[in-house]
Amino acid sequence: MNRSKQTEVLGGIITTIILILLVFLSNVEIGKLTFFESIANTIVSPIQNMFISLKNKVGGHNEYFSNIDDLIIENNELKEKNRELEEKVRELEIIKADNETMQAYMNLSQKYAEYKTIPAYVINKDISNLSNNIVINVGSDDGVGVKMTVIADKGLVGHVISVTKNTAKVQVIIDPASTVSCSISTTEQSLICKGTIDNNQVLRASMIPTGAELIQGDSVSTSGIGGIYRKGIYIGNIKEIITTSNIIDRYAIVEPAVDFSKLNNVLVIAE
Repeated sequence: MNRSKQTEVLGGIITTIILILLVFLSNVEIGKLTFFESIANTIVSPIQNMFISLKNKVGGHNEYFSNIDDLIIENNELKEKNRELEEKVRELEIIKADNETMQAYMNLSQKYAEYKTIPAYVINKDISNLSNNIVINVGSDDGVGVKMTVIADKGLVGHVISVTKNTAKVQVIIDPASTVSCSISTTEQSLICKGTIDNNQVLRASMIPTGAELIQGDSVSTSGIGGIYRKGIYIGNIKEIITTSNIIDRYAIVEPAVDFSKLNNVLVIAE
């Protein structure tokens, strides 16, 4: 049997089988097809489920990326709100500082109401054992002049030694080159207070009259002698009395009332 004949016989057999199946299926009731349906479901269902799962995953990723975009937008909005809040906080801090400064000026002005004063604040400090000067934010344009007395809430600060149009340099009383004529609360006799090189936190009171009785804790104020400071401006208190073999050489350590390391607001007493 040649190849073409074999092909014809095989085709005929396949055709016959298909015809028999069609006749068989046409005579079978619908309810009896469940067997074939189960076979189809067994084959088709896994494939169908695979495609459904793939679809869900793709959809889920789309939702995930959508959520990421929303979070990025929300984060940027929160950053902007945070920046705005920080700016408002800084503005409130500035307003608070200004109010505190104004309140300090008012308190100072009320405390020294007998003086004509110019309010100022410290813009630079040169506090060391060799030199003790500060720079304040008022000058000749504000009516400030050389030798004018500078005071703070606690007491005497120093005096103006130079001015520009908008600033003034002040030599504070703890400067080693500073000399202040003083008097003690327990006596009308005067003495001299100077800054010290070895300790810029205290003053050294010398030239104490031999008849003057010093008491630890006595208050020290300006005597009005010397032509710079007015009488009665509080300086500080006697912290220690140093006696020597010669009473003429005795001296006292005076602790200033003003803390120069924390000095910010001052008043210039205008002449």
